[in-house]
Amino acid sequence: MAIAAAILLLVALFLVSPTAAREDSAETQSDDEGIPKFGGPGAVGATVEEDAKKGEPLFEFGFFQPYHDFKTHLAERGVSYGIDYTAVYLAASDSLGQDDASSGIFRFYGSWDLAGRESGNTGALVWKIEDRHRFGTIPPSSFSFELGNIGLFEPPFSDQGARLTNLYWRQRLKQGRVAFVGGFLDATDYVDVFGLGSPWVHFMNFAFTTGTTTMSLPNDALLGFAVGAMVTDKLYVIGGLGDTNSDPTKPWEGFDTFFDDHEYFSHVEVGWTTSHDRIYFDNVHVTFWHADERVQAGVQDDWGINFSFSHYVKDRWMPFVRAGWADNAIASMKKSASAGIAFQPVPGRDLLGIGVNWGEPAASFGTGLDDQYAVEAFYRLQLSDELAITPDLQLLLDPALNPQESSVVVYGLRLRLAL
Repeated sequence: MAIAAAILLLVALFLVSPTAAREDSAETQSDDEGIPKFGGPGAVGATVEEDAKKGEPLFEFGFFQPYHDFKTHLAERGVSYGIDYTAVYLAASDSLGQDDASSGIFRFYGSWDLAGRESGNTGALVWKIEDRHRFGTIPPSSFSFELGNIGLFEPPFSDQGARLTNLYWRQRLKQGRVAFVGGFLDATDYVDVFGLGSPWVHFMNFAFTTGTTTMSLPNDALLGFAVGAMVTDKLYVIGGLGDTNSDPTKPWEGFDTFFDDHEYFSHVEVGWTTSHDRIYFDNVHVTFWHADERVQAGVQDDWGINFSFSHYVKDRWMPFVRAGWADNAIASMKKSASAGIAFQPVPGRDLLGIGVNWGEPAASFGTGLDDQYAVEAFYRLQLSDELAITPDLQLLLDPALNPQESSVVVYGLRLRLAL
């Protein structure tokens, strides 16, 4: 609660400050161009925007052009949406149990600007609904522990079935320099923002994405709110509060747990960026978070700190360094640190990513466990404007729960069709 109160105080000071009050009516826009992106690459707005960009795919097909023109027509009238289907397959060289995993997800997501389009201070309804299903014996989200590796691979790829991930109101103020979201949220959209943090198009190992495996993140569809604000042209703050007992398959029960149980996840992020519309590209930030004790679930409280640095160089290179620490380590790791780089050989089409991670396992998994190491490399090839394929290779060193193996190789393949 103290973290959420701090962020609201900072935003309030920003709103009333003379510096923040300066506005130029010429900057008023009816779309998202130039507006601060407080969410990460997996947020609805960022996903729709990236999919709409015309890059240089390997093949050009005109078959879908009338459909894309229809979407553009709707976007000009305030309705932007996307439909995608993503499938993931993983296989390992050695395993304590299952030696492969596969899953698919259908998603329908978008936003509808219902207020303030003329002023630029838009208010929009944002949604995302999904169907998550496995193909084989287990989904990728359960595969890591089959190998004796503490952590997660592709955590969204489960077998939950139909679910609600997002349904919230987004309100922009000060021509987008302040943004508020309230409703059913996904914490990974705006906590510990990172330009390579999307499990749909980037790394498959959760150690390289949101939270660096130390953060006790709640489930999607958490009932709550978050606020982001540009305090200066380069300094920003993001923070919020949400229900830790959320269940995306039963979202409406969140009203009972939010108001009756009072068990919350709160966070505040203070960051620096080169430009307000490049927050998740050029970014240095520190995130403080706290998760209340969950009495009925038997989970103790936890808190921690995360650090992240990334910088997009000449729209081709993105080196990054990320680290996290947790007090009680309710998640996977007590400490974690990652470093790596992404490179676009062909801008707008291909993306190569390489990362190295070290992690100290949480005591809840046992004492005397070895530290874990992971190396991952992926290459995303945009075959067409609609279809991307991503081969992935991971080397797991000293998996903590599999002392018989000093190394395990994980092969992955991801297909994504976005319309």
